Amino acid sequence: MNKALLALSITILSGILLAQESPITPRAGRVQISEGPEVPLVGGYLTVIRWTVNNPGGLPVHYGVVHYGRDPKNLSETAKNSIRLNPYHSSTVFRVNLYDLPPKTTFYYTVESMDSSGKSDGVTSPVETFSTK
Repeated sequence: MNKALLALSITILSGILLAQESPITPRAGRVQISEGPEVPLVGGYLTVIRWTVNNPGGLPVHYGVVHYGRDPKNLSETAKNSIRLNPYHSSTVFRVNLYDLPPKTTFYYTVESMDSSGKSDGVTSPVETFSTK
């Protein structure tokens, strides 16, 4: 009987521990873009913007955010994708998808990242450009 109770207790506790959030990663002193941003895919339906930063730390869920538009002084469109930080990796790769952009159009954009509370990681790229096909 005691073995059954022990097995049940271990099963319950294992489920509780597995359901917990990832640990909070120590915040980086300064977040920097180490690669990109770049546009590895420009298509009719999907355009992808990718960049790498040193692991920003903090809350487990972060967002890659792209501000874009047809005028470099008015980046009024925004797209974002979430990512879960891996506290054991020294860098984080953000990928943001832009859907259904008009063909043969030049877009300007900047990228940034933020945690799930909306707090910026403190880095924004210069304005970059790409053209749809």
